[in-house]
Amino acid sequence: MKEKMRFDTMAYLVILPALLLYTGFLICPALSSIYYSLTSWDGLSPQMKFIGLDNFAMMFQDPRFFNALKNTLLLTAVVTVAENLLALLLAVLVDRVKYFKSLLRSAFYIPVLLSGIIVGFIWTIMYNYNFGVINSLLAAWHLEFLKVDWLGRPESALFSIMLTLTWQWAGYYMVIYLAALQGVPQELTEAARIDGANRFQQFWRITYPMLAGAVTINLTLALIQGLKVFDQIAVMTDGGPGFASETLTYIIYKVAFADFKQGYGTAIAIVLFVLILILATIQINILRKREIEL
Repeated sequence: MKEKMRFDTMAYLVILPALLLYTGFLICPALSSIYYSLTSWDGLSPQMKFIGLDNFAMMFQDPRFFNALKNTLLLTAVVTVAENLLALLLAVLVDRVKYFKSLLRSAFYIPVLLSGIIVGFIWTIMYNYNFGVINSLLAAWHLEFLKVDWLGRPESALFSIMLTLTWQWAGYYMVIYLAALQGVPQELTEAARIDGANRFQQFWRITYPMLAGAVTINLTLALIQGLKVFDQIAVMTDGGPGFASETLTYIIYKVAFADFKQGYGTAIAIVLFVLILILATIQINILRKREIEL
């Protein structure tokens, strides 16, 4: 009994520093944010005026908030699907090639190592109307009628950011799919091939069901990453043209630090946190049930 108590005491002492850091840097700021969201505060003045739920009432009457919410949900949905489809395709291709496998894996993963700001600058240059790579290629292929100001038009700005995010993050999810592919028994695939199954049938009936866990992880990570996008938007479009590419994370920054409405910005941040929590929970539950069915 004494040995168990001594062990328990030592265990608590070991985790105490991490617990204190977690409380100080995560729990306390989160609780403070709830209070800030109920105040009118510019982020600089020591005076805070308590206004109750007025920030939330103003938020749900603000067209800019709903525009950002729509853009956030659209970007997240498209990017989550696009990144995972491309990642799965790349993983299957890399898994099946016989030569340069390590080189290909590294090449596809390199964009992940770049910061969002650097990626934003790279793609801003590529999207340039006059000398960007994309429009230059279209001109070289005699497709000048497809040339557009990718980041300067409301119709294409958000789509351009989606493409940038897909390019940057597909390699990250590819690595997870590649790891899962190593756990697929080759005996099952070989047996299916002998029974007359073609490549697609082998993948859909045998390989894909065994990737269910990786699919759950990747879709959840992509969902959260899509809801939190900021760097690329700030660098590439600054939320424009107009408000065409503003997302919730971006207006949190603009409202809190550019307009000096810290209380209102914190209220939007709390709504974003709740949105992430709800969507991630729903998605995980649906995908877990799907795993069992597969």
